[in-house]
Amino acid sequence: MRTDVLVVGAGFSGAVVARQLAERGLQVLVIDRRDHIGGNAHDRTDAHGVLVHPYGPHIFHTNSARIFEYLSQFTGWRPYEHRVLASVDGRLVPLPINIDTVNRLYGLSLDEDTIQAFFDDVREPRDPIRTSEDVVVNAVGSDLYEKFFRGYTRKQWGLDPSELAASVAARIPTRTNRDDRYFTDTYQAMPVDGYTRMFERILDHANIRVETGVDFFAGRERFKARHLVYTGPVDAYYQHRFGALPYRSLRFEHEHLAATQRYQEVGTVNYPNDHAYTRITEFRHLTGQEHAGTSIVREYPQAEGEPYYPVPRPENEQLFKRYEALAMAERDVTFVGRLAQYRYYNMDQCVGAALKAAQYVEEKMGLATHAGAPPAVPAATA
Repeated sequence: MRTDVLVVGAGFSGAVVARQLAERGLQVLVIDRRDHIGGNAHDRTDAHGVLVHPYGPHIFHTNSARIFEYLSQFTGWRPYEHRVLASVDGRLVPLPINIDTVNRLYGLSLDEDTIQAFFDDVREPRDPIRTSEDVVVNAVGSDLYEKFFRGYTRKQWGLDPSELAASVAARIPTRTNRDDRYFTDTYQAMPVDGYTRMFERILDHANIRVETGVDFFAGRERFKARHLVYTGPVDAYYQHRFGALPYRSLRFEHEHLAATQRYQEVGTVNYPNDHAYTRITEFRHLTGQEHAGTSIVREYPQAEGEPYYPVPRPENEQLFKRYEALAMAERDVTFVGRLAQYRYYNMDQCVGAALKAAQYVEEKMGLATHAGAPPAVPAATA
């Protein structure tokens, strides 16, 4: 059977590109080094029958009706609004920081009319704002920065916030109301049958073949296709020609508690200043599954291991630009996804980038109806 397009990686980026191209009549082969589809969003039932996320919690949220409707072709949804508590000074308080967070920590009785005055009083203006430390201290001052952000960031990234780009902290809002939802997106939900079942449906097409447990780099010369879509680390594709791009990794410690119905009050509890792990997630909050016991996961960030997300520092971005220049010169290869584009994408952003990448591939292969010479690395999309 001929292969028009080889897709390396069966996560969000690879699966969506494969589906789009298959629907255009192309024969697509999807391979993945792991023994399953779904990438880091893969879920499965553990040995005790609880649906878990082996690679950490994946909570879907988006403001894009287009992306939500696209995925709705392949799954129904269970409405779910994620909530996070942080263990600070012996208390569990809401995160992002809101009115209740401040009141519980400082014994105050602030409301929506007075909370902004509190933040204005404690903030320490920074100008210019270059780092994550600048972002947080400028917004909420040193005390809240130390309680919530500095220790957590050091564990998560292996760097002090003063060493990280401002974009890292910019993802963490501060609220002037009592909204304790972690996300405020219009669409917040979990695939009703789980992520893996959704991926099975995305890849269920007559023009798509899937092979798992296949290492692209172990035998890349044996794959013959007119076009390659690559979703892995871009530096690995070029055999680290300019040196290795820094990616952060994670180690997951899963535990089942047979005699426990509910381990914690909310889906995730962060531990900014205690323990080697950053957070604990209890999966039954996310899935709504009924079970006699419960399963949790502790996350331990680390420098070595499976790459999960890029480290946003100016020098890393400069190194990526050198790889990007090589990628831009490729006519028969398209790079897409968090690792290939060296971007911290949420799941909906992965889908958006993949939909755009599929259009680029169509253009490169002469299938698109609109003109234009596309880049090998699609621009980041929200």
